[in-house]
Amino acid sequence: MKNYKQLLLANRAWAIELIEEKPDFFERQSHGQKPEFLWIGCSDSRVSPEQMTMTPPGGMFLHRNIANLVNDDDLNLMSVLQYAVTVLGVKHLIVCGHYGCGGIKAALDGGTTGPVDEWLQTARDVASDHREELGHQPTPETKVNRFVEFNVRDQLINLARTVTVQDAFAKKQDLWLHGWVYDIRDGRIKPLMEIDRDTALDEVPHPRRVLLPNDEAANAPQSAADN
Repeated sequence: MKNYKQLLLANRAWAIELIEEKPDFFERQSHGQKPEFLWIGCSDSRVSPEQMTMTPPGGMFLHRNIANLVNDDDLNLMSVLQYAVTVLGVKHLIVCGHYGCGGIKAALDGGTTGPVDEWLQTARDVASDHREELGHQPTPETKVNRFVEFNVRDQLINLARTVTVQDAFAKKQDLWLHGWVYDIRDGRIKPLMEIDRDTALDEVPHPRRVLLPNDEAANAPQSAADN
């Protein structure tokens, strides 16, 4: 059997199972969506937001791109953000990177061409802004993983500075921004930092390491107001 046909068979089995559990499931889905979360993550095939958070259909609005970048010139993301915040009224915006990210590695190592090379300029800017600490990492792996954390931090700030988010903050809309990192080695999400309407964006500190040298992650999230 060709691989793509397996996708169709799996879809049919999934739909049948849902209908057996909840006969009106798809009828309710057709009435609209009211997700509480917007997830901005990487396109990496190993990272499946809904599956790894056990979020059912309708619970999460999704946008994914290489290296989970936030750029004002990206009309795709800006449209998703505007719709999520102003129409759907999501309360939580999540930027989630992941350790071992191929896009982050490419931004460090070079060798890319065409659209990918242009796209990764935003990530290269992050590396340039944090070159001192990145340059002191003991191994290539720790350098990439620390870069992943810095990238989540800087993209979260980029997100907070967008017109859509600033307008929502000005209106006192319930909205919180979360920076997370997913560890593909153990399937766990590590909270990195948070931003809300009271956060001074010019004073957001470097993120605390959540992937420690002994590979044990710190358990508690860091708020930007903690420093």
